[in-house]
Amino acid sequence: MIVDGKKIATMIYGEIRTRVSGLSRAPRLAVITCAPNFETQKYLALKEAKAHDVGIETKIIELTEESTTDDFLQAVKFAVSESDGVIVQLPLPPHVDTDAVLNAIPSSHDVDALNHSNTSVLSPVVGAFYEILLLNDIDVREKYVTIIGSGRLVGLPASRWFMSAGAHVSVVTKDTVNISEYTKNADIVVCGAGVPELLKPDMVKDGVIILDAGTSEDGGVLRGDADQSCAEKASLFTPVPGGIGPITIAILLRNVVDLAEQK
Repeated sequence: MIVDGKKIATMIYGEIRTRVSGLSRAPRLAVITCAPNFETQKYLALKEAKAHDVGIETKIIELTEESTTDDFLQAVKFAVSESDGVIVQLPLPPHVDTDAVLNAIPSSHDVDALNHSNTSVLSPVVGAFYEILLLNDIDVREKYVTIIGSGRLVGLPASRWFMSAGAHVSVVTKDTVNISEYTKNADIVVCGAGVPELLKPDMVKDGVIILDAGTSEDGGVLRGDADQSCAEKASLFTPVPGGIGPITIAILLRNVVDLAEQK
């Protein structure tokens, strides 16, 4: 089955609107970004538009490439004082201590759940996985899960969540030799490497669940890590675009409401 991420996101947005209407004030989201390129600007504009549509106020704080770690820490401090949720748009310049900046976001404001000590909300990507699995009555306990990619946005939070949920987890990267040895027997394959069509149909078994969160641009076209023909063997398949992506933005905005309600 092909997962319709836009349909799931629409359902979540409806829930968010209802909850926001019951609050005494609009939830506030602050986004800290650094010299965003055209693609990042488009993504930020999309977040801002979706937030406005569900009644969440958004403030964009833009820093320059010359900004120091201390500049970012000061921006985080200001954002925390002004909002219910804070996002730091990655990546940051090489000279900035990314871990220090992310760790400065308290769990009460960490809507991206990038601070590893945060337990208030699920990261948007993991939240998207959870929604898809829940809607399809899939219990991950004792399932064999292979995660391709170990980055902080997909691989790391996914591995932690699946392990905490009782799954048997293997983590590989795009440089792992014979990735198929790990993917062929997996019940669930999570893609987060950012390598177009890295996962081929002969690398998975019939009935596999493929959660593709690995997006990259290939010749001006957005592609996932999984070859689209993998869908023919999968019992559940998230396409790129239109799968995980739309749900992650909806989950992020729901996290803002969650944290606003907690306050």
